[in-house]
Amino acid sequence: MTTSQKSPATGERADLLQILQEQRATLLITVRDIDDAQARQRSTVSDLTLGGLIKHVSHTEKHWVETILEPDENAEFDMEWAMEKYYMREDETLEGLLAEYAEVARATEAAVAGLDDLDVLVPLPTAPWAPERQWWTIRRTLLHIIRETGHHSGHADIIRESLDGGNTTMQMGADAGMEF
Repeated sequence: MTTSQKSPATGERADLLQILQEQRATLLITVRDIDDAQARQRSTVSDLTLGGLIKHVSHTEKHWVETILEPDENAEFDMEWAMEKYYMREDETLEGLLAEYAEVARATEAAVAGLDDLDVLVPLPTAPWAPERQWWTIRRTLLHIIRETGHHSGHADIIRESLDGGNTTMQMGADAGMEF
């Protein structure tokens, strides 16, 4: 998943996918050159880990795309399922989680490229914080995926800095050929 990949989408869809790809790329910098133990390691008082964040963002994106493609006016948010997706289990590897995330990204790109109308309203699952059913446009749902990815990318950057001093901004500069 690089920002240089070409999308079959055009116009607004291509713009949304490009921004999402950029957010994913920034998140993925935080897990460069770490092993499974580091991916599971807590480096702050939070339970969040780099592996857990990759797993969560991947499953969250997949869930939202499924919500778009398979609208369900009776859906309810499953808090237990969602909370489990924040943790990298002992039988999971970072390599496996990254492969799954790449597959989710490909599926999202294909789904978005195939959408006819971003103004279509989609029913959201009800949740404890939203007991009344809400309806969002597909566009708003895609923007939510982008926001969610960026939000957790910031968490991941702090975790990585706490682990070993790795810094996304410095890495992006190094990738661009800047010397520090």
